[in-house]
Amino acid sequence: MLGERGRFGLLRWVGMGSVQIFPFDTEDLLDMTDWMARYTHERAEMDLADASLYWVAHETGVNRILTLDVRDFSRYRLPDGRAFEMI
Repeated sequence: MLGERGRFGLLRWVGMGSVQIFPFDTEDLLDMTDWMARYTHERAEMDLADASLYWVAHETGVNRILTLDVRDFSRYRLPDGRAFEMI
């Protein structure tokens, strides 16, 4: 999606501390698996990458997300009913 130049630029941006990376425990995979099952339907699925971002939003309460995956994230709702705000 980003191309070589975009991927390297994104990694440099992350490396400069522009975003945070959250560690998770193996038990958190159970929640991620439940969400993946809930949001996976014919022609639409929540993959592990999406589920991990959903998990971060759930844990932090932050629903603002940088993604190119507008189609999928526009249909996800956090447990409190909020939609993601995509930038």
